[in-house]
Amino acid sequence: MKLSPILISMRTASAAIVITFFLGIIIANWIVKIKSEKFKMILDGILTLPMVLPPTVMGFFILLIFGVKRPLGKFLLDFLSVKIVFSWTATVIAAVIISFPIMYRSARCSFEQVDQNLIMAGRTLGMSEFQIFWKIIMPLALPGVASGGVLAFARGLGEFGATAMIAGNIENITRTLPLAIYAEVAAGNMDAAMNYVIIVMTISFAVIVSMNYFTLRGRKYLSKDKIK
Repeated sequence: MKLSPILISMRTASAAIVITFFLGIIIANWIVKIKSEKFKMILDGILTLPMVLPPTVMGFFILLIFGVKRPLGKFLLDFLSVKIVFSWTATVIAAVIISFPIMYRSARCSFEQVDQNLIMAGRTLGMSEFQIFWKIIMPLALPGVASGGVLAFARGLGEFGATAMIAGNIENITRTLPLAIYAEVAAGNMDAAMNYVIIVMTISFAVIVSMNYFTLRGRKYLSKDKIK
């Protein structure tokens, strides 16, 4: 069993969750503040689309954007000498796009459950919107946001379809754990594939435990808040 798929997957998932986490909470906070319900529904549908579409379809759309013969991809290659397709960067982009809806929806649901009276009280005390977000909304929504982050990390770690489309299955460069499992099974190396499967299952179990921990912590926090 080679270690490179494990290292590539962990690097990819770690880089992706940093981007997804902050992008998810920023956009979720913006969506919550939109007054028009129709506009909010349309934006929500667009942002959630990668969750329901097959990953290969999302990979196709990413290729349309970053392909070397496409305007953006050609510009990056000709003027910046940056080739996105079949690179490690492509694995991160695929992981971000596929895992983003999980982070976004978790953050949005958590923000919507924050007591509006507390937000109004903060405004009455002269707090800026920035201060209200980081001192009132985020602390109260943190358990749900953290759970979303854990799930988004796991989704990025397990991404297969879009990664195969945009990054390929290049050993030591873009071969993540899911791609390594596929490659080993295709080659008939069932023992090596099983080793990778065990690693993925172990990480997935740790993700579930972490998610349950944050959920339980959030319930306890809300119970204490109600008692006060």
